[in-house]
Amino acid sequence: MRTLFHFPLSPASRTVRLVLGEKRLPFEAIVERTWEKRPEFLALNPAGDVPVLVEDNGLIVPDVHVICEYLEEAYADIPLLGRTLAERVEVRRVVAWFETLFAREVSGRFIDERAMKRLSGRGNPDGGALREAYAAMRPLMKYVNDLAENRNWLGGHFLSLADFTAAAHLSCLDFIGDIDWSKVPAVRDWYARMKSRPCFRPLLNDRVSGITPPDYYTNLDF
Repeated sequence: MRTLFHFPLSPASRTVRLVLGEKRLPFEAIVERTWEKRPEFLALNPAGDVPVLVEDNGLIVPDVHVICEYLEEAYADIPLLGRTLAERVEVRRVVAWFETLFAREVSGRFIDERAMKRLSGRGNPDGGALREAYAAMRPLMKYVNDLAENRNWLGGHFLSLADFTAAAHLSCLDFIGDIDWSKVPAVRDWYARMKSRPCFRPLLNDRVSGITPPDYYTNLDF
């Protein structure tokens, strides 16, 4: 059986889970607490990060970027990068924006301060870091709202890896209750469409010890 080592509040892990689901590729999901530094896991990925995909033939594929490119090449029946060079460039640009700028300034900060510090025993949230994340969040979420307002999907006219990457980051923030959806109505409508896809359902069932998501987290029509 194909196996994915992941963590529920890892946007990178959620991206891969969504892509596997959208491509209709069955897999067994194993939660990996990377801070425990298990030797068995480090043997699979010396970088010590999730996600890590292990194919049923034993092929080990680490890192969200490597995994998504691999899945696009190996299982091309449902393409998620686009067909033309221009489409693929734009999808990759939006993906990179979320994985670098948005992750560094917003999602990575909130997830680490609100959840990962406590889960890994690194103490309490840093109020200053949270204030900086809130300040950075406003203009960045406005940009996402502009994309959602002016396009059918975030990467263009078709559903793509850009949407799944964005949904992975925003769903983690939604889980810890850090998005005011009333301020980004176009993003809210786009996210409702994403939540209604079959591949999204396992994410709505995620639970993390000591963290209770808001009631609307599982509501498809919020």
